[in-house]
Amino acid sequence: QVQLVESGGGLVQPGGSLRVSCVASGSIFRINDMGWYRQAPGKERELVAAITRGGSTNYANSVKGRFTISRDNTKNTVYLQMNNLKPEDTAVYYCNSQIIPTPDSYRMIYWGKGTLVTVSS
Repeated sequence: QVQLVESGGGLVQPGGSLRVSCVASGSIFRINDMGWYRQAPGKERELVAAITRGGSTNYANSVKGRFTISRDNTKNTVYLQMNNLKPEDTAVYYCNSQIIPTPDSYRMIYWGKGTLVTVSS
């Protein structure tokens, strides 16, 4: 069984910074792409940032230049450093990962349960 567990959310003032983390654990043979999505109240879930196993990244236009995604393959962990946060960044942030659980299994998509980020003065 594979689990993704996010941490690091919280309340931050506009202009502040926050780093969220996500650790994958359980039966893991290989982790491919990892990413962060977010869902604000009353809105659909959207991609924030993604990173390949080799380190290539892509970002939503709304966070380019402010957010940085990174990963540590030795720790099965993905990070999202968020700077210059705005009230519109308030959302539940979800970790997403493409994982091959065993050498003879197919790639599967896993989600964490989310961590709340609130940007408010």
